[in-house]
Amino acid sequence: AVFFAVVAALERECAACVRGRAMKFVRLFCVLCLFCFGVAGHAAYAGPKIEHWVAPSGARVFFVENHALPILDVQVDFAAGTVYDPPDKAGLASMTQGLLDMGVQGMDETQLSNRLADIGARLSGGADMDRASLGLRTLSAADKRLPALEILRAVLSMPQFPLNVFERERARTVSAIKESLTRPDAIAAKAFWAAIYPVHAYGCYASPESVSGLQRDDLVAFYRAHFTAQRAVVSIVGDLSRAQAEDVAQQLTAGLPSDGGAVAAITTPQLPVAGEQRIPHQATQAHVLIGMPALKRGDPDFFPLVVGNYSLGGGGFISRLMKEVREKNGFAYSVNSGFMPLVHGGPFQIGLQTKKAQVNDALAVTRSVLAGFLADGPSEEELLAAKQNLVGSFPLRLDSNRKILENVAVIGFFGLPLDYLDRYAENVERVTVAEIRAAFSRHVKPENMVTVVVGTE
Repeated sequence: AVFFAVVAALERECAACVRGRAMKFVRLFCVLCLFCFGVAGHAAYAGPKIEHWVAPSGARVFFVENHALPILDVQVDFAAGTVYDPPDKAGLASMTQGLLDMGVQGMDETQLSNRLADIGARLSGGADMDRASLGLRTLSAADKRLPALEILRAVLSMPQFPLNVFERERARTVSAIKESLTRPDAIAAKAFWAAIYPVHAYGCYASPESVSGLQRDDLVAFYRAHFTAQRAVVSIVGDLSRAQAEDVAQQLTAGLPSDGGAVAAITTPQLPVAGEQRIPHQATQAHVLIGMPALKRGDPDFFPLVVGNYSLGGGGFISRLMKEVREKNGFAYSVNSGFMPLVHGGPFQIGLQTKKAQVNDALAVTRSVLAGFLADGPSEEELLAAKQNLVGSFPLRLDSNRKILENVAVIGFFGLPLDYLDRYAENVERVTVAEIRAAFSRHVKPENMVTVVVGTE
């Protein structure tokens, strides 16, 4: 609509000073611009071409060939997140992942670091609820790529978990946990997850006691059971051919531990009973979290929930929570809501900080806004604004090799459709108010909402 208005204005201006063939030229120019705008707009929503296969090792592989830059990004994800921690060994998954690159057969951690620096490569990784990851970024030239991939292969297949390094990292982790337990935000987060997952592994978190009880043999056993090719997803993005990518995936996973056998099944979390927990703290501000288990990866309600949440509390200053809690009442500098999809059902969460004396009032307004949204959903104007932002900002999620890799890794690990990125804008655009209202009614239920407040008077 804006484009056609500009075209009409241009024609009006030109009509006063041009005639005949000149006017035809202006119209032809406008038609060509319209064609180019249309093509560019359509192309903006085309995601990268994702190729998929299963390596001879059994690892699932997802590959995007991209020769725009001489860079290769690789990420290997394992179904080895914190949800697999034994109940009495919380922290085991994170420690196992963290020590993978701290010593391999033939190289200690210093030699590994120096070798990576020599070839300009970088390792990264971490462990979240569902997965443990290790990634590599390197130049794609053979003299850089091949030694970098060899280091990644060694880290994945031959970690040594040196005893002195293990003891050092265990002590460091215990110290970090103790420090975090003095911060109201960390206290609130741990209490919140424990409250919404009272009998599920998502609700367990590492404590000084659980980490202190870990032994090196625990890490070795966890590695052998969970870091297998059958539990691995390899994502490759960058300056490689398909044939080269096939070789890379097999090289990285052929030497992984053999199938570690059956791993205890993770059940769907039970929904908690609504309740409120208040934890005293000397902080000047109270930290408030409200939520419940709500969303599995791949749920058909994903897009209605994401689009609807933008209007509720995910859209910054245009969201209802921000307008009511901050702008109208001044109860908080920032307030937001969001869904965190996980394999077994991740949380819906509302978070804010407010003065201790205002906690009850802030909670009342927040709950009122949520109740109104659950009853009516967004307005048509709010829905349009949400769609425009989500669709308009989507290309920024694919504007680098690294961002493409992150999206491909999510698609691969969680089993999303290969055309997920291609159809993202389409799936957002088709969401209706009725679908949002129905999706929220299925996933966000007041009778299961838990509230945690840290920092009460």
